[in-house]
Amino acid sequence: MVEVAIVGTGGIAAFHAEALAAQGGRARIIAATDVDAARLAAYESKWSVPAVYPSLDELLAHEKPDLATLCTPPGLHASQAVACLSRGISVLCEKPPVLSLAELDAIANAAATSGAFFATVFQHRFGSGAVRLRRLMGDERLGRPLVAVCHTLWFRADEYFAVPWRGNWDVEGGGPTMGHGIHQFDLLLSVLGEWREVVAVAARQAKPTNTEDLSCAIVTFADGTIATVVNSVVSPRERSYLRFDFEHATVELDHVYGYSDKNWRVTAAPGHESSVASAWADGPPDRQSGHKAQFDAVLSALESGTEPPVSLSDTRRTVELIAAIYASAFTGRRIRRGELDQNSPFYHRMPGPGAPWN
Repeated sequence: MVEVAIVGTGGIAAFHAEALAAQGGRARIIAATDVDAARLAAYESKWSVPAVYPSLDELLAHEKPDLATLCTPPGLHASQAVACLSRGISVLCEKPPVLSLAELDAIANAAATSGAFFATVFQHRFGSGAVRLRRLMGDERLGRPLVAVCHTLWFRADEYFAVPWRGNWDVEGGGPTMGHGIHQFDLLLSVLGEWREVVAVAARQAKPTNTEDLSCAIVTFADGTIATVVNSVVSPRERSYLRFDFEHATVELDHVYGYSDKNWRVTAAPGHESSVASAWADGPPDRQSGHKAQFDAVLSALESGTEPPVSLSDTRRTVELIAAIYASAFTGRRIRRGELDQNSPFYHRMPGPGAPWN
């Protein structure tokens, strides 16, 4: 049985507890920590947590879980991950996992030294539709991918940003590019693979925030596929929409915060109806995206001693795209993958030297 510690007991930690409880006894929560004593006590009572601590340091001094799940604000993730990894404890971290590429590389160094694993919660990768589509990449029945669309059109009221760490470069790391659209374009990257370059714009249109509330990017992938990526928190009719146009079919995902097979639509090009239908039908049974599906995969990996999804290399591909979107938007240049090394200000902070409006 995998023993788990919950770090941070806010709203997202309930999803972790529910997902763990649904794993058929394969895991159990042995401890939790939070700086808010009342919130910690409520979590302890609701989920029957056997031990609680006012700080991560105290938890680590008394407990040795197999896995720590980080449900804290983004600005705390890097230091907490390193603290766990340095003690040989694997980490599953909520998004955004870090505030910068520099922080992610520090985590990677800690993981390499300790032999423990670090994975990021990108639960949209684990619905059956996404699994099916990844398996079909390279299948001649669909043909090669040509064009893609990835739009996260969400809305957040001004009151949402009253929470001190939201909309703050130094605590949240960025706006919807960092904290909202990240789920959709991580799924995009999991399907299309390596990206090559990006050109982007970002703006603060309406929200009381230091970060952007909108970004638009054109991403070119290694195989030549071109995708448009929009990340917004100023869109009252919310929609999460992904579209993949292959030579012989269009595959669409239309949802908001989570999907099942009913949210997918496949349209065959004329003359390819039968082959495309057979390709899409040949897949896993319907499974909703979400924490339960990812925890299932994470526990399976830990049980077998292998690296859990989503790995550090997968996470870096996504975080590097975020950094490149900001770098392109704030410099007006096309940014190639690998360009943002330790000599770039965008390696150390997502806004680099600062957003134009700051």
